[in-house]
Amino acid sequence: MSTENEDQGTEVPAAPAAAPATPATPAAPAAPASPAAPAAPEEQAAPSAPAAPPTPPTPPAPVAPPVAPAPATVAAPAAQGAQGADGWPPAPPVTPAWGAPPVPPGPEAPRKRTGGLVAAVLVAALVAGGVGGGIGYWAASQRDGDTAGSTTVSSGDAPSSFKRDPGTVAAVAAKALPSVVTIQAKSGGSEGEGGTGTGFVYDKEGHIVTNNHVVASAADGGTLSATFSNGKTYDAEVVGRAEGYDVAVIKLKNAPSNLVPLPLGDSDKVAVGDSTIAIGAPFGLSNTVTTGIISAKNRPVASGDGGGGKNSYMSALQTDASINPGNSGGPLLDASGAVIGINSAIQSAGSGFGQSQAGSIGLGFAIPVNQANNVAQQLIKTGKPVYPVIGATVNMQDRGEGAVIADTGSGGTPSLTPNGPAAKAGLKPGDVITTFDDRQIDSGPTLISEIWTHKPGDTVKITYERNGKPTTTTVTLGERTGDS
Repeated sequence: MSTENEDQGTEVPAAPAAAPATPATPAAPAAPASPAAPAAPEEQAAPSAPAAPPTPPTPPAPVAPPVAPAPATVAAPAAQGAQGADGWPPAPPVTPAWGAPPVPPGPEAPRKRTGGLVAAVLVAALVAGGVGGGIGYWAASQRDGDTAGSTTVSSGDAPSSFKRDPGTVAAVAAKALPSVVTIQAKSGGSEGEGGTGTGFVYDKEGHIVTNNHVVASAADGGTLSATFSNGKTYDAEVVGRAEGYDVAVIKLKNAPSNLVPLPLGDSDKVAVGDSTIAIGAPFGLSNTVTTGIISAKNRPVASGDGGGGKNSYMSALQTDASINPGNSGGPLLDASGAVIGINSAIQSAGSGFGQSQAGSIGLGFAIPVNQANNVAQQLIKTGKPVYPVIGATVNMQDRGEGAVIADTGSGGTPSLTPNGPAAKAGLKPGDVITTFDDRQIDSGPTLISEIWTHKPGDTVKITYERNGKPTTTTVTLGERTGDS
């Protein structure tokens, strides 16, 4: 492949500490009326027979959170391990260990989490806005007290005789929930590590679309299952995975005959301010519905798993609908109930590197459904993804001025594929690509995010600077098949 990159090598700064709680006023002592412990929200247990603590659910598959980008001062591209014109974008910078998830009270040992995604939102607005530091996602081991102060309503609690008006959130959710599944992934290792994520019905044949990082742990000898909102569970198998796009397709074994695929919308027509509905299993709480709006479009987001796997890049839809670990792979719907994105990443103001569970602060990111649909079709047809490329190696650390074509590629190879798309368009080492298909480009990762929204064979207009002089040309995108 000819994706363009430099290895990133900057440690992620820690997120700012949470503000201390405001002390109570002098009049506060009169408030607590009873020393008794609060009862469960729906029923009170008899004093003589307290309820047994709930069993911690399977940790959710992560929602990849963004981190700050690397600084612009870097060594020469070749010294930093730039990939060749046919190489893969490098893994994100090595960061401190995220730390283990919270330990449940009592003698029961906490479940182990899967390797998390470390994401980077490569866009100036987030960095300039002071969202400092990076957070990983943590596969949650739910413990007693983790949901204190929150209320979760099951999708089946409303009386069936109470009808909701068409177009309301309740009506859209009621129609969509039967087509959304909670995915349990378990590795084939002796310890059987795994996690929980979300997916949605893609077709009547039993194909389910989700994130690659949801099912990656089960891809080699592991097990998968999908549970519908009615409680029925089916075994599943991986059909294909696209690490670069962070999209995967699994298929139900012995799929039921009454599957109803979710309708797909048009993510290109989504506008900022449009209503959104997210469905998933945050922290293992299946069939959770949250709402928000489209906060922004075309957010460049890069993520990579903590195990040294391939990077993924997306030009994301940003939403303030609450998205948390376990929402990964779930649908982001528009007001009509059509899928416009796959929930994949969050930015969170977590306290430090994984010392507490990360949660939503209203900065969620979804893979646009138009891109995800193209990838899903490729995976169902061949089992392998196809990536568009320009045949150039670019610096992945400098940002703000554009994507700089490196002087050399990996191991001293040419940074431009001979007779490749970029070379045919007249680009040379040192050129700075500033726009791609009328999108402003501020870095190498941003360029890749935009390239991967297209298909091989697309002809795209680009603007680049050489010796300070801007030039506009066109590039016909090449292709690379597979993740290897």
